Amino acid sequence: MPPAPVQKPLLGIVLMLCAMGILPFLDVCAKYLGRMGVPVVEIVWARLFFGMLLTLPFAWRLVGTKGLVPNPPVMHTFRGLFLCGATFFFFWALKTLPIADTLAIFFVQPLIITLLSPFVLGEKVGVRRWVAVIIGFIGTLIIIRPGFQALNPGMLMALTAGLCLAIYMLLTRKMSGRTHAMVTTFHTNVSGTVIMSIALFFVWEMPTPEQWLLFVLMAAIATFGHFLIVKAYDHAEASLLAPFAYAEMIMAVVAGWFFFGDFPDRWTFVGVGILIACAIYISYRERVRKIPSSVTGEHS
Repeated sequence: MPPAPVQKPLLGIVLMLCAMGILPFLDVCAKYLGRMGVPVVEIVWARLFFGMLLTLPFAWRLVGTKGLVPNPPVMHTFRGLFLCGATFFFFWALKTLPIADTLAIFFVQPLIITLLSPFVLGEKVGVRRWVAVIIGFIGTLIIIRPGFQALNPGMLMALTAGLCLAIYMLLTRKMSGRTHAMVTTFHTNVSGTVIMSIALFFVWEMPTPEQWLLFVLMAAIATFGHFLIVKAYDHAEASLLAPFAYAEMIMAVVAGWFFFGDFPDRWTFVGVGILIACAIYISYRERVRKIPSSVTGEHS
């Protein structure tokens, strides 16, 4: 087993910020493809299929041919299914919502993870984190504002995407430590590609050369962005990096404004601020929870 990477917190933060700086351009590609009339199923398939091809050589180098077969296959299939769902509903939401608004609602997933972790992982969630979850959902309601504006179906799609990704992350946490992150990413792309290929049979439309290029670019951005995230976690603790993941929102606002002329209203910013504050607090409580109470004198 190779030695654990030397902890370099500053490098980890820089890598996380770089990842958050490029990932919104994945959404730009998906939104352009949606505007071109490409079926959402086909966009999701392309994201996973080309992601599989891009991660294949790295996974092969790490584990060889035998290690490319998912183990356990059922768990990887479920992970792939929920990743497909998260990607599908997120891309569908992008067809009717600005990138920043879609991402803002999608940010509900850390709260859902906290909400479901007692049932899926058997983790204990204290009163303070339950309060943070409730306040966070209030932030989501401020963004959506039901009853104060027409309910865009894209908002429900973004919420569903957040729910699917939360379950995907919980399953990932349940499987953590079994294999290298790049290999796990490859396995997820494989199972997701198989699932979406079945659905693709009913909606396939031959892409234009420009659309093929956007397919590959989308997968390359996703693969490189998630590689940077994996490397960031090699050098810094998750609880330290968690707040910096919200830098993605800044680039999403810039990208949405630059490419599509979209800019969130002030209430969206208020709701996002509440969501981010709650997620950071939950991350802080998670860090405190891992320290023995005899040291901290606290309970999460």
